[in-house]
Parts: sequence; structure tokens; C-alpha cells
Amino acid sequence: MSLPSRCWIAVIGILLTVFVVSLPASAKTPKDTLVMASQFDDIVSLDPAEVFEFSGAEYTAQVYDRLVAFDLDDISIILPSVAESWTVSEDGKTFTFKIRQDITFHSGNPLTARDVAFSLQRVVKLGKTPAFILTQFGLTPENVEELVQAVDDEMLTFTTDQAYAPSFILYCLTANVASVVDSQLVQSKAVNGDYGHGWLRTNSAGSGPFKLNAWRPNDALIYDRYDGYWKGEPGFTRVFVRHIAETSTQKLLLEKGDIDVARDLTADQLAALADHKKIDLVSRPRGEIMYLSLNVEREPFSSVEGRQALKYLVDYEGIASTLLNGQVRVHQAFLPVGFLGASQETPFALNVDKAKELLAAAGLEEGYKTTLDVRNLPELLKIAEAIQASFAQVGIEVEILPGTGRQVLTRYRAQKHDMHLGQWGPDYQDPHTNAQTFAANPDPSEASTLRTLAWRNKWDAAELTPQTTAAVLERDPATRAGMYMEIQRAHQQSSPFIIMFQRVAVIAHRKNVSGLIWGPSFDTYFYWQGTKSK
Repeated sequence: MSLPSRCWIAVIGILLTVFVVSLPASAKTPKDTLVMASQFDDIVSLDPAEVFEFSGAEYTAQVYDRLVAFDLDDISIILPSVAESWTVSEDGKTFTFKIRQDITFHSGNPLTARDVAFSLQRVVKLGKTPAFILTQFGLTPENVEELVQAVDDEMLTFTTDQAYAPSFILYCLTANVASVVDSQLVQSKAVNGDYGHGWLRTNSAGSGPFKLNAWRPNDALIYDRYDGYWKGEPGFTRVFVRHIAETSTQKLLLEKGDIDVARDLTADQLAALADHKKIDLVSRPRGEIMYLSLNVEREPFSSVEGRQALKYLVDYEGIASTLLNGQVRVHQAFLPVGFLGASQETPFALNVDKAKELLAAAGLEEGYKTTLDVRNLPELLKIAEAIQASFAQVGIEVEILPGTGRQVLTRYRAQKHDMHLGQWGPDYQDPHTNAQTFAANPDPSEASTLRTLAWRNKWDAAELTPQTTAAVLERDPATRAGMYMEIQRAHQQSSPFIIMFQRVAVIAHRKNVSGLIWGPSFDTYFYWQGTKSK
């Protein structure tokens, strides 16, 4: 006789907790429940108007729908979603979307164009970090109700300040910041004009395939199936995601059958599972970039020569082929392969003599001491240690400062780091997302509202900022692609970013699990089509 589903939640939680200490006997997971181990200590909020971390973006993909989508196998194809169709005005500035009329929120409220308008207006008015994805179109708290309007329940108009490349606008509306929230429910939870933000940081108000059951930070995320989902019934009654920081524990849980999916295994651990009779490995390239950044306010990083020297002190091929074997590919430009205009040129390789020459030109031939902030994940710590070792060859002493995802991001966003080892995933599938992030800094001041990665590293990007602005206004795809190629070449030589790798996601799961969707970004990971055979 099977246990009731709610009992299984408690049982699974107990088993996973106890396992860390005592390695209990195998406890087969129930057929209607997906149990996953993942590292999600980077989540700071569940409000899609605030979510700006990998794990939070993955959460929104399970709980919310967005205005439009794109083909996961060919990102150049933009698809309908909440909007079943759209038109563009002759001047290229106004998009009119027809909203589907067969979608209901988890609350039972119908989803209408008014909910879409409220959701987009809310993002702009709250002004949280990801709001720039919308405000870059000239939207402000003062004008957003005029420029984003529900004509009626079925029609929404979205008007921009300039005629941008149409795909740029549509891709931005595929981002998790454009998730549609239940306006009636959220407004009922508003306190002191916060647009329900305080409540939505720990609750959900979506129409997606799953409803939030519970979130315990750095512990567990639990989802319940939404039987009224408009695309079809999800394959699992419940999804239980447990934060398991130790990858060795993830591996043991998977081998014993106590979990169905392990998300963060190391190259060695994956190799050990390659021939396992009950486990499959799924490999999928994704748009995530791994990079080292340098705070140019720190004297060793203030000159181009001083920054270039470090680009010759990373053993790109060695790290990729040994420490991260199969999980990354060497990539040295800010646009991931698959994006319009992505460069695959790799001008840097480990060259100690070249690095010494450049350090001498920068007046740094005696070396120096510095620190490296890094999230305390095994693979990132291994990369940090490899960088520490190679930098030491020229007298640069690197102190590694590990921390949780939240701790490291907080320091980085406050510009308190010397060096930062990070990962960046695109917010949408248009090249402007990474071009703006890595190569633009229109306002380097403390008052800036567009706090890009260039801003975080106090780099003014004076030459590349106007080039980035021009590229996003170019409507001819071929011309636009060429513009991004030139920006990437200049960025490689002068920027404070040492871009090293593009991620290849490798997910390990039990063979009886199928149908899970692993797209090119965290917000295109979908659980709802998954099933378990027995």
C-alpha cells in the first residue's frame, strides 16, 4: 500500500536529512513524485519582478507563463505562449499582442490582457534589478501605464521609445521578468503600495504547470501539480527539490535510488556513473558563461596591460580537459555559441613569458597580493585553485575568499571585490543581453540604475557603450551580427573580464525518468513533461 503524497514529502525530507549523516538503506521514490538534488543557495526571492539568479529563474519556469517563448532547439524561432499572436506597427514602435482566453491562474482567476499589463507595469514600478530588461525601452514608473496598456481582456499594446530590432523586444518578453502574475491575487496582498512584493517574495501567483507548495531557503523547494494547466496535465503530482551542497552526497543518493535526479556532479563523479545500469547522463550546451572579473578601481587592474597579463595566466585548455572534463568548452567571448554574432575566436592561452612582459609594461613586474571571491561550489573552487597556482608563477599571490552564493553576489553587487569568479546566464536570447551586461556602462556613478557587470567592476566601457547601443538599433540581422563580432574583439583585449568557458550541462538521472526538458538557459528547464515509468 502506497503512502499518501503529503506523507511522502515528510518521508523524503527525513530520508535525505538522515542520509547525509548515516547513509540509510535505499528508499525508492514514489512514482508520482520527482525528487531532485540541486544547489540553490543563490535564491534570494521568488518574486519574478526581483528574481535575477539561476535557481530563481528555474523556479519561475515551473510556476509562471510568459508572454512569448522560443524554440529550445533553434532559438531564432520565436513562439506564441500567453500571446497567441502579435503585430508590429509601421514605425516599429508598437507591438499589439492578442492574449489567449483559455488560461487560468492557480487561484482559478482567468488570465487576461489586464494581468499581463499589470505584471509588466509592476516590474517597472518596483524597479528591482531585472527591471532594466523593460526600462531599456524607455519605460518609467511615470509612463509605463500609458505605454503598456490592456485595450480589453484580449488585447495588449506595448510601445517603445525607439524602433529597435523586433527580435530584441520579443526576446526580452521571453525573460522570466515578463512572467504573468495573477493581478487580483497579488493586489489583494499589497501592503503600503508594494504591489504585493513582500508577499510574492515567498509565495506564488502563477498559471504555470506547478504551484508552489513550500520554499525553505537553502533546504527545499516543493511544487504541487496544477491540474488546470492549459498546455496539458503535468506528469508528476509533486516535485521535491532538495538543496544538497555536497556533490558526493548527491551521487550516493542517486545511486541508491533515494533521488531521481542529481544536478551538480563533478567531472570525476559523472565519469564514474557513465556505465551505471540504472543511471543516464544527459549533456546539453547552455548559454552560461564562466568568467573572472577584475575591479579596475584596484591598482593592479587599472591598466589594459595589467589586465591583459592575467588573460595569459589562465590554463584554459588544462582546466577544461581535466578539472571540468565534458562540462565546459573553452570560450573567450561574451556571446555564447548559438547567439546571433557570437565569436568563437580564442586569442588567449597560458603563456607565462607573455604575461611577464605585460606586467612589466604595467609596472607590476614584482607581483602583488589580491583576493578572489568565489561561491563555495566544488567546481568553482577547483578553478579558483588553478588560477591561484598559475598566477603564483609571476609573483601574484591570490587569497581565495569562498562564500555562499548570496554572500558572494552581495559583495560583487556592492563593488567590494578585488577579483570575482562568476557565471553569467543570458536574461533573454538576444545578443544585447550579454553585450549590454559585459560591454556597456552608460552611467558609471553610484547613482546608476543600470548596474551592469561593467558597472560592478567599475569599468567605464567608454568606447564600447555607444557601439553596443548602436547594435541593438540595427534591424538588419547580418549587419547586426557583424557589429557584435567587432565589439567582442575589442572587449577581449581591453575589458576587465577574463572569459574562459561556455557551460555544458550534464544531468544525471535514474533511467526510469524521462521527458524532463533541459533548455539552453536555467529559465528553460521544465519539469512538467517528465514522467517516471516505475
